[in-house]
Amino acid sequence: MISKAFKATVLSSIILFASCKEEPKTEDKSMTENILLQEWTGPYQGVPAFDKMNVADVKEAVEKGMELQLEEIDAIANNDEAPTFENTIVAMESGGKTLDRVFTYYGILSSNMSSPEFREIQAELAPKLSEFRSKISQNEKLFQRIKAVYEASQNNPLEPQEQRVVDLTYKQFEMNGANLDAEKKKRYAEINKELSSLYTKFSNNVLHDEENYVTYLTKDQLGGLSDGFIKSAAKIASDKGKDGMYAITNTRSSMDPFLTYSTERDLRKQVWRNYYSRGDNGDEYDNNKIIAEILRLRKERVGLMGYDNYAEWRLQDRMAKNPENAMDLMLKVWPAATARVKEEVADMQAVADELGDNITIEPWDYRYYAEKVRKKKYDLDSDEVKQYLQLDKLTEAMFFVAGEIFNYKFTPVEEGSVPVFHEDVKVWEVTDKDSGKHIGLWYLDPYAREGKRSGAWANTYRSSTTFEGQTNVLASNNSNFVKPAPGEAVLVSWDDATTFFHEFGHALHFFAADVKYPTLQGGVRDYTEFQSQLLERWLSTDKVINQFLVHYKTGEPIPAKLVEKIKKAATFNQGFGTTEYLASALIDMKLHLEDPTDIDIDKFERETLDELGMPKELPMRHRTPHFGHVFSGEGYATAYYGYMWADVLTSDASEDFSEAPDGFYDKGVSKKLVKYLFAPRNAMDPAKAYRLFRGRDANIEALMRDRGFPVPKN
Repeated sequence: MISKAFKATVLSSIILFASCKEEPKTEDKSMTENILLQEWTGPYQGVPAFDKMNVADVKEAVEKGMELQLEEIDAIANNDEAPTFENTIVAMESGGKTLDRVFTYYGILSSNMSSPEFREIQAELAPKLSEFRSKISQNEKLFQRIKAVYEASQNNPLEPQEQRVVDLTYKQFEMNGANLDAEKKKRYAEINKELSSLYTKFSNNVLHDEENYVTYLTKDQLGGLSDGFIKSAAKIASDKGKDGMYAITNTRSSMDPFLTYSTERDLRKQVWRNYYSRGDNGDEYDNNKIIAEILRLRKERVGLMGYDNYAEWRLQDRMAKNPENAMDLMLKVWPAATARVKEEVADMQAVADELGDNITIEPWDYRYYAEKVRKKKYDLDSDEVKQYLQLDKLTEAMFFVAGEIFNYKFTPVEEGSVPVFHEDVKVWEVTDKDSGKHIGLWYLDPYAREGKRSGAWANTYRSSTTFEGQTNVLASNNSNFVKPAPGEAVLVSWDDATTFFHEFGHALHFFAADVKYPTLQGGVRDYTEFQSQLLERWLSTDKVINQFLVHYKTGEPIPAKLVEKIKKAATFNQGFGTTEYLASALIDMKLHLEDPTDIDIDKFERETLDELGMPKELPMRHRTPHFGHVFSGEGYATAYYGYMWADVLTSDASEDFSEAPDGFYDKGVSKKLVKYLFAPRNAMDPAKAYRLFRGRDANIEALMRDRGFPVPKN
C-alpha cells in the first residue's frame, strides 16, 4: 500500500515504467491540446477518452503530469502553517490527479496495446520517472511534516480511516529511505533509477519472445485438436500472413490446450520449449543477466536501511510479516504436493504403456497424458466440458453471482456511448439492484492479440473515494482467450473459467470498496488475492452450473452425470497445479534471500529445484527469465507466495459458507463477506478484518482438505 503521492507515480505490477532525457518545460497549451492530460468528460462522472489517445502524446503528458505534481508537493512541503492531517495528509491524497489520468492511458498502452513506438518511449521515460519518485520520497520537508502528523497521532489517535492513512503514509516513506542521510539518499535514488530501466527491458524482452516464437502447423499436424481451436489457429495464421497454415502463439491460452490435446509429440515439445524459454534464449533478449543485476541492486538498496536482504524489508508490512513465516507455509504444503505428482506421473506412465506409446513422461507430455488419466479415472473429457463453458454464458454467470452476493446489476452500455481502446472491448454499467444507484462501469477486454501482454488481470481507471465527494468506479478485466473465427462460440477450459471468475473477484473488490481516502484503496499483497480466489468457488455452485453451463450448439443444460464427474475430479491434478506454483514462489523467495554477488541465475534455478526435489516431469509455472510478477516491477517480488497465503484464507472462508444454511448464497454470511472482506480494502488491518468475518484466524487444514492432501495432525 502506498500514499497518494506514490500512487500517482507507481503503476501496478502489470503496468511497466520506463525513462527519459531532460527536455524543456512543456508549454501550458499542452493542458488543452494533449488529450491524455485533460479531465475526463462525458457520462458517468467522465470517462477516459480511449478512442483519442495517441502514443505521440505520452512523453509530453507524463512530463507535464510530473511537473504539476511536484508543484503540489512543494506547496505542501513549504506550507508555513504547522503540519496537520488536513494540510499535509489530505493535501497529498488530493494531489496527482493529472498524472493519475495520464497513467490510465499509459497502462493501456503498456499492457493492452503495446507497440514498438510505445516501448521506445517507455525506455526513454524510466529514469526520469524514477527521479520524480525520488524527489517525493526524499523530500525532507515533506517527510518531517508527515512525521509530525504521525507522531502527534500516536498520542491523540485520529478517526480509524484517518489514522490508517497516516500510518500507511509514514510507513511507506520510512520504507523508502526517508530516514537516510543525504549520501545514502542519493545512492538510493540512483539505484531506483537503474532498476526502473531494467524492469522495462525485462518486460519488453519477454514480450519480444512471445511475439516472435510462433509455431506454424500444416493441415496434417492438427491431430487431436478441436474444430474451434483449429479455426482460431487458422485465423491467427492468416492475420500473420500465413494463409493455409495454423498458428500456435507463444502464450498460455494457446500453449495450454495444444499441449493437452495435440497428438504430435515433437510439436508439443517445440511449443513447450518456446513457452518456457521466454527470456532464456541466449540472445540479445535474454533476461538472465538483467535478473542478476536487479537482485544485486535490490539487496544494496535495502542494505542502505540496515536490512540483511530484500525479503526481510519487503514482508514487514505484509500478513506474513517475515520470510520465515512465508517459507514455513510453503514447505508445509510442498511435500504433499510433490508426493501427489509422483502418483500422477505413475498414472500417466501406466496409460502411456497401455497405449504402447513407448515413451517416458516428459514435461511436454504431462498435460496430454493427464487428460487421458482424467478420462480413465473419472470418465471426464475436458473437451466435452468445454462445450458447456461459453465465454458469454460465463459472463452472465458472474453477473448472477454479483447480483446474489453484492446486489449488483450489470447492464450493457450503448455501443459508442463510452470510448474504448479496441473494438473487442465491451462496457457495462453497474448499479444497485434495488435502488438503481449508479456504482460504476465494467470494461472487458477478453481476447489475445499482438501487443497485449499474456495472462489475465484486473485494474481500475478510477476508484471509489468519499473524501472529496463520492466517486464512481471504472474497473476492467483483461483476458487472453483465443479469439474465435467469425460466428463461432468462445469455449474455454474449466481452469480458464476459474481464472475468469478470479479476475472478476478483483473487479468486485473495486466496486464494493467503501473507503474515504485513495491510499486505502491499495492492498496488502498476501491478502489482496484472497477475495478473488474466494469468488472462484461460485463457479462450481449448483445455481451457476444449472443455469449457465449449457451446450453451445443445442442450449441443453450440462448433464447431471457430467457435473458429478467434474465434482469428483475436483482434486485431480492438484499435484501438478500446486507444485508448479510453489516452485515459482519458492524460487522467488530463495533468490531474494541469497547473496546475489556473481549469481548465475540459470544455475541457481536448476540447483535449487534439485535441492527441493522438484519432479523432473513438470516446470515451474513461471520460470525465472520470464517471471514478470517479480522482475518487471516489484509488486510481487518476494510476494508470489501470497497466492497460497490467500488460499489458506480462501479455503477456510469457503468452509464458513459451506456450513451455512443456504451455502454459498447464504444472506448472513454474504453480508459479512461484503462488510468485512470486500468493503474495507486496506482501511482495516487484514488480520483483524478476517477475524471479524470468521471469528478466528484461518488455519491450514481447510487448504489441505481442498486439495485432497493429507491433513497435518498438529
